[in-house]
Amino acid sequence: MDHDIIVSGGGIAGLIATAAFANAGFDVLCVDPAPPITSRDATGADLRSTAFLQPARQLLIDIGLWDRLAPHATPLQIMRIIDAGGPEVEARVSKEFDASDISDLPFGWNLPNWLLRREMATHLGDLPNVTYRNGVAANTLFTRTAEARVGLSDGTRVKARLVIAADGRGSAMRDAAGIDVKTTRYGQKALAFAVTHTQPHENVSTEIHRTGGPFTLVPLPDFEGKPSSAIVWMEDGPKAKALFELDVEAFEANMNTRSCDVLGRLKLASQRTLWPIISQHAERLSGERIALVAEAAHVLPPIGAQGLNMSLSDLRSLLDLAITRPEGLGDVAMLDAYHKARINDIRLRVAGINMLNRTSMLSAPPLRDARSAGLNALYSFAPLRKSIMQMGLGAKG
Repeated sequence: MDHDIIVSGGGIAGLIATAAFANAGFDVLCVDPAPPITSRDATGADLRSTAFLQPARQLLIDIGLWDRLAPHATPLQIMRIIDAGGPEVEARVSKEFDASDISDLPFGWNLPNWLLRREMATHLGDLPNVTYRNGVAANTLFTRTAEARVGLSDGTRVKARLVIAADGRGSAMRDAAGIDVKTTRYGQKALAFAVTHTQPHENVSTEIHRTGGPFTLVPLPDFEGKPSSAIVWMEDGPKAKALFELDVEAFEANMNTRSCDVLGRLKLASQRTLWPIISQHAERLSGERIALVAEAAHVLPPIGAQGLNMSLSDLRSLLDLAITRPEGLGDVAMLDAYHKARINDIRLRVAGINMLNRTSMLSAPPLRDARSAGLNALYSFAPLRKSIMQMGLGAKG
């Protein structure tokens, strides 16, 4: 056998999967068709950020990654939700959920995606049982009861006991395994970029809901001596494209209007990137000698910091099964157990985020008013508010 595990995909989830299984003693090959872009200003850099919630941070501690990431992480102490529906963009309802109500720790810690890839790729270079090959894709999959054979884009073939498909929403390994997906399209796109602002963020993450989708500001470390945040701005597809194509001055005018002035004057501090918004989940999370994780298994709109944190729940479950019975790595019993352990939670969270996104998109005045009333009711009923915060941290409801 060439390797114990082949990880297809070198995004954040794929790199964490590689580090996690290598830390557990398995021999891991990670392949990715593109080298990681590890500079903030490089063309094609991923300018989104990732909020690691408490359970996700614990996994990173357990596998030896957190010490490398912690110096770059910004705590998320307060989650603020604003409803700004109506003919004028204004904060009609604003509520804050403070992590101190349920925990001694923040809700999570935020890091820029480009920096995550830089630090994690460097970490893999220090691990003796990792082979990390970028510029090479996993294209074909042939499985038998005892092994998987993966054809790579450089013409070579490699064998392993388990293939982990972390190759994104259009996963070639998922398709090769014949696993179907259910996809919902919203007609939305998301703009991702970084800003500086005149008021400090004070470790508050803010979602501003208005027709078209939420406008989310997530704290970052200071940039060039000024307070900074990452923004994901969801809008109807044509409007998002039009915003993307505006010159800087016009774009800044629009984003300042949309921000409800929660952090004072915003100034663009990076390139802009544009992403399609869908939700998607695989009908099964496993096949013969293959497990699906992260966006190969589920895709969510960027609401509530659930996407990657669900992905790390996938990895935790798969890793626990592998460590408990290493001799059964990749066999039917392990992969059936993985599917059963994760599928209900994934379906529940996909449905919940789908509902939140559609609620955020409401445009008719009576429905906008209902959205505001719902936020008020959620905040006012303390037991429900606490349950929602706990679910947001990854607790099962």
